[in-house]
Amino acid sequence: MLARREHSEFELSRKLRTKGYSDQDIQTVMLALIKEGLLSNTRFVESYVFHRRNKGYGPLRIQAELTTRGIPEDMIDHHLDIADNAWLVAVRKVWQKRFKGSLPRDFKTRAQQLRFLQYRGFTADHINTLFQDAEHD
Repeated sequence: MLARREHSEFELSRKLRTKGYSDQDIQTVMLALIKEGLLSNTRFVESYVFHRRNKGYGPLRIQAELTTRGIPEDMIDHHLDIADNAWLVAVRKVWQKRFKGSLPRDFKTRAQQLRFLQYRGFTADHINTLFQDAEHD
């Protein structure tokens, strides 16, 4: 399983449990993998954030996905800086790709664009800054 992609400790233990391994065997294997450096939550978070960010997802969505994968909040906060200005570049890129850079002309269109960007996981501050910057360009 680890040859294909990085896994969190929670994910790997859940997968092994569904395959019928005992909790004691899982614990033994997990400790050995961590000791050998083959399993690392830190490496998983770094990889996951990199790939999801490149796919056009925002920090809130990535944060929620990491939480469901059993990553502690402090580790997520350390690797996922929501206040980072790079997210403004990411939201602009996603908006340009989806809406071809056309500013919303009415409330309905603005709401549609807003919902899409929120679904992708961008904060209201990122979205508002995007619209303000686009209006000034």
